[in-house]
Amino acid sequence: MLNKKQAFEGSLIEFAEFARVMSHPARIAILKTLAEKQMCICGDIVEVLPLAQSTVSQHLKELKNMGLIRGEIEGVKSCYCLDWERLDYFFNLFHAQFTQLKEFQSHCKTC
Repeated sequence: MLNKKQAFEGSLIEFAEFARVMSHPARIAILKTLAEKQMCICGDIVEVLPLAQSTVSQHLKELKNMGLIRGEIEGVKSCYCLDWERLDYFFNLFHAQFTQLKEFQSHCKTC
């Protein structure tokens, strides 16, 4: 049996998943921190956020699964950095979806 979500266009599913991952302020803060530092270890991220190490690790996992960050284990530390190419991809997808919606604005007479 097909999941109802699978009935939608692939780019809509991908956009929705991106929105879900980005829906937590901690994940946005992690991305901002990585952008500012260019490279970061998990401990540095924990120092910036008002969250426990285990919670930060879960947020890092979500971002990594979405492909927004890359991580490497170096000894006892995990180093993370942004995947700028993937971020650009989602920025463009985000922009395209809202540009498409905006095109209908002039036709909307009810609101």
